[in-house]
Amino acid sequence: MKLIRQSILCFAVMTVILGGVYPAVVMGIAQTFFHDKANGSFLSVDHQKVGSELIAQEFTQEKFFWARPSAAGYNGSASTGSNYALINKDHQKAVAERKAQGLDFDLLTTSGSGLDPHITPRAAYLQVPRIAKSRGIDEDALNQMVKDAIEERQFGLLGEERVNVLLLNMKLENIIDER
Repeated sequence: MKLIRQSILCFAVMTVILGGVYPAVVMGIAQTFFHDKANGSFLSVDHQKVGSELIAQEFTQEKFFWARPSAAGYNGSASTGSNYALINKDHQKAVAERKAQGLDFDLLTTSGSGLDPHITPRAAYLQVPRIAKSRGIDEDALNQMVKDAIEERQFGLLGEERVNVLLLNMKLENIIDER
């Protein structure tokens, strides 16, 4: 009987500590030191949330930079990759359709999560002629905008250089975010 009482007491104490105290401490630290990230890194225009730096959005108009295709339909609550092998007929068909649209490089395949908000600098530069033509602006100015939008590797060595599509499109539209 003593062992059962100790087990129940241990269970109750650990439930309070790990189910209440620990999450509250972690949330407090996150809200104090990483407020924007802890709340989704939302970007606002005129006090309206237009998106998150962390989740890709679908841009289909010729005048915008396009993100990678999403197997999740750009739905943040449905993060998923297609899990198709390179020899899968559906995968090959989707890639062929994207190639027919003039897409190249990493815009042909989906990201692992289906929600990657970044593209490679090369993928951004490859879109410059289309966007410049659509907007009637100088390609050199657009290339400079892409260059300025390149995010370096984290700590100078982790990951790859990347461009956040939503941030770049907001700059392209001359929208100042209110983060």
